[in-house]
Amino acid sequence: MSAPSRMPLFLVVAASTIIGIAGVDLVLPAVPLLPERLGGDTARAQLVLAAYSLGTALGLLAFGELGARIDRVRLLTLSLVLFALVSAIAATVSQLDTLVAWRFIQGALGAAPAVFAPGIVRCIFGDEHAPKAMGWLGSAESLAPALAPIAGLYLFGLGDWRLSFWVLAGTGLGCAVASHVLLRPFSGKRSFAKGSYMSLARKPLFLRYWISQSLSLASILIFVFGAPAVFVEQGFGMEAFIALQLVGVATFIAGSLLSSIIAERIGAPKLLWLGTGLLAATFGLIFLSAVSGYGSIEVILPLFALNGLGFGLRGPIGFHRAIVAADGDDGRAAALVVLLVLMAAALGTAVLAPHLALGLAPLAGFAASVSCAALAALLIGRSQER
Repeated sequence: MSAPSRMPLFLVVAASTIIGIAGVDLVLPAVPLLPERLGGDTARAQLVLAAYSLGTALGLLAFGELGARIDRVRLLTLSLVLFALVSAIAATVSQLDTLVAWRFIQGALGAAPAVFAPGIVRCIFGDEHAPKAMGWLGSAESLAPALAPIAGLYLFGLGDWRLSFWVLAGTGLGCAVASHVLLRPFSGKRSFAKGSYMSLARKPLFLRYWISQSLSLASILIFVFGAPAVFVEQGFGMEAFIALQLVGVATFIAGSLLSSIIAERIGAPKLLWLGTGLLAATFGLIFLSAVSGYGSIEVILPLFALNGLGFGLRGPIGFHRAIVAADGDDGRAAALVVLLVLMAAALGTAVLAPHLALGLAPLAGFAASVSCAALAALLIGRSQER
């Protein structure tokens, strides 16, 4: 299949994945006003976000298991149809608790594209070109958290909180139709995986790429989640956080586009060490600058730019290697990678929360520790590397 003919298929997969990610960020600007519109209080309104995240975690495991038994293209299409239906129902509720319940289901259904996308991309592009395509996918996904809140704020001003849910319903249905029409030729083009999550987690080579990929991304998320509180505490302001996000996303995209090119020259294993090492080194330097009194935003931004470049270089290759190491169990592999990212980021954020008032040093030090663990994970199963 030629590159031009593959691109529409890739766009369907990418759009489906972005919808699941946007399920949080598109709704985010409306959350503070939900108690006024639907009753309840601020704490219960936050459950609108928490319920989606919890549903996503359970959905990852469920679809990973279902994908090993049922055709993934059909599952993807069905999940998108149901996601659209649930989004439409959520747009019509009149009570906050009811919205929370539907958000849990919406989150579970929104997890399906994240589970099936890597395997479908690998099927479309083949192992030779899949890492490059994974870089494109990662670049598209990285823009969603940055742009979706802006779109959500615009939609909220255009209508009310319900409009974001109607947009999710419409885009979900559109992706479902596109999936059914364009991805149908890839339906049933694989043998279904036997085994289980436990048997997959016992494979040393998969363990290597699973842990290193997940902890690499989790280290960045932990830093980004804690940065707003730290930046405000240190007087940098939210403008500095926005600049941090833009710089990180830009260099990640640059790194992901260069990833497959550099891997062809130096080899994927060396690139993984290089990218992960750059993550650990930059977080370490941010930590040292903080404890030495030189942790200004002028120092942080260039270091975080290199940090984003590091993950961009190792991210697409690392994810692809985890999928390949699963020996055909693509769905379970993708589910475990994303689930560990979410769990590690959530746990790290919770552990750091009481210490953020102390400034940048605890945040950068913890992120450096997690990225060093990702670096150490590359030692697992080295004798089985291929």
